[in-house]
Amino acid sequence: MTAGSAYREERRPRSFYALAVFFALFVVFLYGPVVTILTLSFQGPSGGLTFPMNGFSFYWFERLWSGRGTVDIGSAFERSLMLGLTVMVLTVVVSVLAGLAFRKKFVGATPLFYVAIASLIVPSIVVSLGIALEFRILDDVFRPVLASIGLVSRRGNSLGLFTSGLGAHLSWTLPFGLLIMFAVFNRLDKSYEEAARDLGASNWQSFCHVILPMIAPFLIGISLFGFTLSWDEIARSSQAMGSTNTLPLELAALTTTVTTPEIYALGTSVTAVSFTVIFGTLAAFVLLQRRRRLRALAE
Repeated sequence: MTAGSAYREERRPRSFYALAVFFALFVVFLYGPVVTILTLSFQGPSGGLTFPMNGFSFYWFERLWSGRGTVDIGSAFERSLMLGLTVMVLTVVVSVLAGLAFRKKFVGATPLFYVAIASLIVPSIVVSLGIALEFRILDDVFRPVLASIGLVSRRGNSLGLFTSGLGAHLSWTLPFGLLIMFAVFNRLDKSYEEAARDLGASNWQSFCHVILPMIAPFLIGISLFGFTLSWDEIARSSQAMGSTNTLPLELAALTTTVTTPEIYALGTSVTAVSFTVIFGTLAAFVLLQRRRRLRALAE
């Protein structure tokens, strides 16, 4: 075989380059907006929303976080963070409990599964409107009774951060957590638990010392899903939050009220928190895995 023929055989087909170009365009389309927002958020004080940039500064970040802007970012940030953490914990706990329950055969398991994930195929704005209407109906029914015994005020309603807002976010995050957990438990070998019980372990000990370590990496993934989906959610929050706004809702409001790079500074801040949570969690997981391997080697 000559060198020329070997070279011709090693050449990649044209389809490879076509797919490479398509993938490059996909990456640009996916991350181009993020890079654009990140860049424009560092406009100078007299900068606008378009290129070319008019100077480089942290003016719009300072204006945003100092409270001199049009958004109370401190309160909105705190509300989004607390809601995201609550949704994350509830998503993990409910997903694990549901996964354990569905390992047992019971009547109605299949219809219940489809009901649990049905909200994924319903438009988010419709879900938000339905949840808002549901809580207003609950207000009409229960508020007069509770107000008569002094438990609640006669004014206001139950639309808020940790009532209808929490329900709206869980309707979005729980189906993802359930799907992941069901897939994990379907692949989990029950012989490990049976061996633990044969050695005298209780159900709780079997879960803590056998099942939990095996599903821990997936729980991290579910927690990241829960937090980031809640942190970035707009559509399901739009009708269900009442008078409280989360950070994404504040960002959406800015797009219709102001035309300054403060919008991009807020978008960069929201994105930075998402990436910090994701990469921070992954780094902590890798560190814990490394420490566990070192401890095992030392023993």
